[in-house]
Amino acid sequence: MKDYMYKENIEDFPLAMAYVPWQHFKGICENLEEGYHDGTIFPELDKPFTGRRCCK
Repeated sequence: MKDYMYKENIEDFPLAMAYVPWQHFKGICENLEEGYHDGTIFPELDKPFTGRRCCK
């Protein structure tokens, strides 16, 4: 059985890391209700979280 206990001090790890893509303003959604439902009215920022990199 493997020992999965971390031996490192937890305070040495960063709290969080973020990836913030550049936003190029191209307009807003035509259907604002759908935009609000998706969490953004900017189509270029509508990138649902998949747990991995976004792929087009």
